[in-house]
Amino acid sequence: MSKLHQYHTRTSWTGAGETGTTGYKDYSRDYTLSMEGRPPILASSDPAFLGDPTRHNPEDLLVASASACHMLWYLHYCAVGGVVVKSYLDDAEGVMDEGGPGRGGRFTKITLRPRITITAESDIAKAEALHEKAHAACFIANSLNCPVEIEPTIEWD
Repeated sequence: MSKLHQYHTRTSWTGAGETGTTGYKDYSRDYTLSMEGRPPILASSDPAFLGDPTRHNPEDLLVASASACHMLWYLHYCAVGGVVVKSYLDDAEGVMDEGGPGRGGRFTKITLRPRITITAESDIAKAEALHEKAHAACFIANSLNCPVEIEPTIEWD
């Protein structure tokens, strides 16, 4: 039987300033993301859309979510499968097509590039194969309508 989980966040726009949305360039895109019991995340829109480049934006957070979800499943499968991971670093990239006038944009691809170090006693072929299993289990990748590709590099410690 399937088990449902709920996630609650609060998005609070902090960029109204003195004039609010009197014009397209007259307001800040800054906002705060809050989840009960955790530190807030200061965010904005992408700088290409008049956002603050020093804050997180939704596009970065989407790519980071896909990367983190894959990593957590991968580490799980390695732990239960006898592959000892010593380090994991992913330089993930998302490609978004902004669309055109009157069209909404969309992500066309997310590429995960994890660089993993395993112990010399671990099976590198198994470590490579577990990426497919982790990808199939990833809640975030399963929820997206763009491909999520994994290009891992694995080496022994």
